[in-house]
Amino acid sequence: MNIPWDDARVFLAVAEQGSLSAAARSLAMTQPTVSRRLAALERALGEALFARGVEGAALTAYGERLLGPARRMAEGAAELARAAEGREVAIEGTVRITAPPGVAFEFVVPFAASLRETLPNVRLDVVATTRYLDLSRREADLAVRLKRPVGRDLTVVATLRDEAVPHVAPALAARLGADPKPAAVPWIVWSAPHDDMQPNAFLKRRVPGHIAAFASDDFLVQLRAAQAGLGAMMLGRARSRLATDRGLVPIRVQGIPVVPVEVFLVGATRALEIPRVRAVADLLTREFAAMQRAERRRARP
Repeated sequence: MNIPWDDARVFLAVAEQGSLSAAARSLAMTQPTVSRRLAALERALGEALFARGVEGAALTAYGERLLGPARRMAEGAAELARAAEGREVAIEGTVRITAPPGVAFEFVVPFAASLRETLPNVRLDVVATTRYLDLSRREADLAVRLKRPVGRDLTVVATLRDEAVPHVAPALAARLGADPKPAAVPWIVWSAPHDDMQPNAFLKRRVPGHIAAFASDDFLVQLRAAQAGLGAMMLGRARSRLATDRGLVPIRVQGIPVVPVEVFLVGATRALEIPRVRAVADLLTREFAAMQRAERRRARP
């Protein structure tokens, strides 16, 4: 039986997202369209692919059998698209970048503004998420990640070595004084569903009984809270020349070490053969290098 890629793509999105509504968002479709397409596929197969319930859509035993082949089909479709686009001569079109929300806000957006002057025919599509998109399936062309990637089909294009330290509003820094004790510092942390992210685990380990003065699941809300003087955020020191001023200052807190951080620019190896993707990756690499040089100058005694 021939299963069209468009139908397999809908099936795969529902399987991986866990619900029809989440799959619809990831596919930029409406939920009724996903439901209709999935129902048509199940009729054609003569088998149910999912057991639907209030908590979402769970694969049936039959659906489990199709999951692996569907994933390989997705990788093949992405490979085909990359091979076709590799013949481009003009540097134009859309490049999709995924990054954590903080990196997207502070680095990728200012970079996009400067990119318009250098590559006016290239548009960035930025996916700001804490979830890692699958580059091998072309869910994104490039990724900025805080963990070194694994996978033979991925290339680390550039690496930035940084340090994370507490940052607070100037008025709060003055109230805390020099080298405050950890228990005296109000901290801004992640709330559910991201409460397993840093600095939450770090604070639990290094500052037992720390004061969580404010929590949010959104980086921009956290940043605004820090600017309002509600607490301290753990942020990297390295700053892009393109970024705007945070309005925060780094402080030293007793017993809180400088936390080494590595930021990786990653691309699917074959995607980097596409001229527009390679051009954007090269410009991002230059920005990483400029940030690294500036950080080294700052660190000199």
